[in-house]
Amino acid sequence: MMNHAKGKRTVMGQLGRGLLAAALAAGSFMVPAGTGDAAGEPIRVALYADIGSKYKSTTPYVTLQSDKEFNLTSVPAGPVPLATVPAGGKIRISLDGYKVKVMETSSWQAAADAAKKLQSTSDKPQIFAAERNGAKVYQLYTGPYASESAAKEGLSRVGKAGLSIPEGQTPGLKGSKYLSAGEFASLQEADAVISGITAAGFDAWKAMSSGSDGSAKVQVWVGGAANDSDLAILQTSVTAALPQLALSPAASAGLIVRTDAGMDLTSESQAAHYSVSGAGAKFMAAGNDAGIQIVERSKRTYRGNLELSGLAGSLAVINEVPVEQYLYAVVGGEVSASWPEEALKAQAVAARSYALFQSNKFDVADVVDTTLSQVYNGIGAEAPAITRAVDATAGEVLMSGGKIIESVFSSNSGGVTADPSEVWGNGGVHFVSVRSAEDAAAVASAKQWYYLLLDNGVSGYAREDNIKLTGSSTAAGLATATATTRDVNIRPLPVIESSVSPVGKLNPGENAVVLGQVYESGSYSWIKGPYTSAELLKSLSGKTSNSLPSSIATLQVTQRGPSGRATQVKANGEILQVKYPDLFRSSFNGLPSTLFDIVPAGSYTVLGADGTTSTIGGSQTAGVLSANGKVTAAGKGTVVMGSNKAARVVTGASGFYFIGWGNGHGLGMSQWGVKGMADNGYDYKQILQHYFNNVTIVKE
Repeated sequence: MMNHAKGKRTVMGQLGRGLLAAALAAGSFMVPAGTGDAAGEPIRVALYADIGSKYKSTTPYVTLQSDKEFNLTSVPAGPVPLATVPAGGKIRISLDGYKVKVMETSSWQAAADAAKKLQSTSDKPQIFAAERNGAKVYQLYTGPYASESAAKEGLSRVGKAGLSIPEGQTPGLKGSKYLSAGEFASLQEADAVISGITAAGFDAWKAMSSGSDGSAKVQVWVGGAANDSDLAILQTSVTAALPQLALSPAASAGLIVRTDAGMDLTSESQAAHYSVSGAGAKFMAAGNDAGIQIVERSKRTYRGNLELSGLAGSLAVINEVPVEQYLYAVVGGEVSASWPEEALKAQAVAARSYALFQSNKFDVADVVDTTLSQVYNGIGAEAPAITRAVDATAGEVLMSGGKIIESVFSSNSGGVTADPSEVWGNGGVHFVSVRSAEDAAAVASAKQWYYLLLDNGVSGYAREDNIKLTGSSTAAGLATATATTRDVNIRPLPVIESSVSPVGKLNPGENAVVLGQVYESGSYSWIKGPYTSAELLKSLSGKTSNSLPSSIATLQVTQRGPSGRATQVKANGEILQVKYPDLFRSSFNGLPSTLFDIVPAGSYTVLGADGTTSTIGGSQTAGVLSANGKVTAAGKGTVVMGSNKAARVVTGASGFYFIGWGNGHGLGMSQWGVKGMADNGYDYKQILQHYFNNVTIVKE
């Protein structure tokens, strides 16, 4: 953590030199974003922003640092930086909006204790250090809030939070309306004016901005008020106390300079804090060749510039980075650097095409950094093999009809890609369902699991490396197996989940009936459930346009698309009407894909000789005709074998299993299929033209 005194000398000292020596500022020019031949056309990536229904990821502040110094500038940037952050130094950036001033105290610990109480609430705390009458004080705020009414609600909550507020103080509503006490030639002059204002009992700060000639300038702002009425009252009070000041409304955008004292609430440490203030205000953390880390974004480090502004009452952080450098991280975030070179090239071309197609899709940005666009985790996701693949395909895009296509992709198509009608109902002529047998590359080294029936009637799964076949079989021809070690866990699904207890154990010498063998649940194939009626109804709530039943007794896929994906599902014989078929994934507790079968846990269906069907529940009995005549068998515990010799146990449990293949929407390119095709010797152009119909690969 940076020492406060040292931070003030370096960050603020260099800022002062920029102001005093603007004419000689050749050494203070903004460090260019990006280096080398990969600069190219920039793309705007939203990291934090509230873009309404399109995207929302918000934070009260960001903490920035870099292994090399970087500059803060206005947008557009002037030739003189507003501040220079030294290598290894930390700064915080926030939006100066509506807020609550909770308290002011001479005790850092008192401020920190109050902040800790607020941390888990929606009223996010920030502590600033200031000076009043030559003594240090600590100011605790909450916010920012999106509106004045939201701030008033926050003020009410803070008042009921049980905080130890110093005697004579009450929390108050604050905003981003200020009075300017003038413009000053140096930080020292500004500090002297601020000292007089704060001694009179008012709050004041330095505010940085660029002049019309591009020079850096500093003003002193007093306030801030939540509305014009409060600002007028403030002006009257300040003028009465300090008549020598020439005050006027601070109309321009500015970067307010504060000292953050809340970086660590366990021990006092301080750093420079800059608040973006003013309508339409935009500032930039100018990139360097080491990248800038955002601590709150999982400590990811980003190439390029970070644009800092306000949007819908919250801080917006947009990473503006050259497309090719963006791809270094995107390809690394989407697939493994250990994959074959041709697979990495195919991913690079698809990702580049997808990104360039978006073109301001998110209003203030082209893309976002999540799977809503493409996974973008910054420099940490880069690798030499991926950089080579991106560079080898530099500028190459997929085109159809003279336009770049939106080359969507998903993790694994489960053996066959989706048709547009099975996903969102549209997609264009370059998307058709194709075989993708190479998706099995995802399980090339995976363990298989035995589906077993124990002597006590319990059924479940055990991994193949803990099981061996006995060589014997049941009268029905089903193999038997035993354990190779003591206390082999029998799990409810073919996957190890620490939060789910085993359903039984198998020891050497104890035999179990082998009902089947499956791959471990993953991106290629999977089993989910059993989900009860109540669980399914909760998940379906709000996702169908028709009313839901009070309980679900039957659930069936009643219509499939060209690839076999579910396009219609009925509950109790009634269609579940969803907006588009891919919504079934989230409707049924977040299934990996819509390429699935539904199997009731506690029943089975019998096909009669006359073609009619009958469903037998776990609590029912059924007449079974054997060679010795008719016998009666209970439903529960019955082993049902299909014509393909696949067997399962009818349990006493309610609910439904979903047995499926693939991971993702399945439209366009299958990433694991790409890997499999590359393993089999296909080059990236052949791979792309397999997954995308009627496209050409063009170097832009």
